[in-house]
Amino acid sequence: MVLEKLAEYGAWEAGSGLPAAVWHHAKRAVLDWFSALYAGVSMAPSRHLIQAHRSELGLGYSSLPGNATTAFAATAAWINGATSHAAEFDDIFRDAAYHPGCPVISAALAVAEEHARSGQDFLRAVIVGYEISTRIGTAMQPDHYRYFHPTGTVGCLGAAAAASVLLASGDKEVMKHALATSATFASGLQQAFRSDAMTKALHAGHAACMGVRAAQLAAHGVTGAQDMLEGPVGFGTALSGTNNWSAAVDRLGEHYNITQITQKAYGCCGHTFAALDAGLELRRRFSIVPGEIEAIRVRTYQTAVDVTGSAEASTPFQARFSLPYVLAHALVHGAVRLDAFSEERLSSPVIRRLMSRIQVYADPALTAGFPNQRAADVEILLQSGEKHYWHAPYRKGDPEAPLGDGDLDAKFDELAGPVLGKKPASEMRSRIWCLDSLADVRELILIHG
Repeated sequence: MVLEKLAEYGAWEAGSGLPAAVWHHAKRAVLDWFSALYAGVSMAPSRHLIQAHRSELGLGYSSLPGNATTAFAATAAWINGATSHAAEFDDIFRDAAYHPGCPVISAALAVAEEHARSGQDFLRAVIVGYEISTRIGTAMQPDHYRYFHPTGTVGCLGAAAAASVLLASGDKEVMKHALATSATFASGLQQAFRSDAMTKALHAGHAACMGVRAAQLAAHGVTGAQDMLEGPVGFGTALSGTNNWSAAVDRLGEHYNITQITQKAYGCCGHTFAALDAGLELRRRFSIVPGEIEAIRVRTYQTAVDVTGSAEASTPFQARFSLPYVLAHALVHGAVRLDAFSEERLSSPVIRRLMSRIQVYADPALTAGFPNQRAADVEILLQSGEKHYWHAPYRKGDPEAPLGDGDLDAKFDELAGPVLGKKPASEMRSRIWCLDSLADVRELILIHG
């Protein structure tokens, strides 16, 4: 059974000698997760979660960074998981259409702090959580993404895997039962981000929390169904229908998906990124002035049209999922960062006028490449009659064009600096890069920020 093989891997990896590149990419993932987390602390639903769980705060050792307090592990994972998904700056594993950092790192950090595990133990848990969940996610695509949000579904298993490494290192049985139990709690429907609601971010928090709970239960003898993944009414059949379970175990322990993560260069839905890259390249190459644009035609894959094709962008959430809005903003301002969703930008007549000139189409050839490829074509027609065209075969931040360590440092400073202060943010960034040398992950000193 697939679950047996994944559990064997998780137990083996707890004591393996990982390549230096894998350790490094794990630290990149953690730094990037903190960037997304700090960007989300002042947003919905983070502040609502803090209020809703006020009676549970100040307990335990698991930090709520940016809120200067703690909670027990499952509650911390719940709040941090949702918070780190709120600003849409979190990482992506493209082949699974999945944001692994929010559920996996939220769960791993909460458990590692609660049990005073080392920085290296924490990183190893993150690696295992990424590896198991990204592989399950890949095996479920593309059908799974028709209705489900993998961050809420597959994320449960990633969080459970990470927590199991920390609670019962090397114990295959605990890993196996934690994965099985977490799978039955997997949830997260696409409809949540087809409207202006706060639910999408909660998917990540729920996955992190359920993963922690499942691992805690498994560590104390609670069992789960061992054919939960490929059983006739199990996870795969119910949530996808067509599964390639060989993809979940192929080169397991040899090839590490954490080295193939997409880190975001823009603070919006990843389905808009290829079009943004193409539009910004045209802006740069031809010094395009927004006021001189007559029309813009975007061709991309069908899922990008389904999720981000709407021109409705009256709220920050809607705007983050509106390709016309973020592309217009990028052409006017040259970027899509947090300030792109301020009231002033959302009501900008210049941006609104440009939005009305953007048409978005699904292209069959680009659709056929999803989810393994995320591409877009952008054509800009100027009032002078000139036409300019650019094809983006992948996105800035994808494995083909990764953000460098310096880019991730700058992203952290930009997003964490306003929350922590410039000097504390710089000091925390240095501690994150040295995680593998920390005897206790609590040395990150997160309670103060």
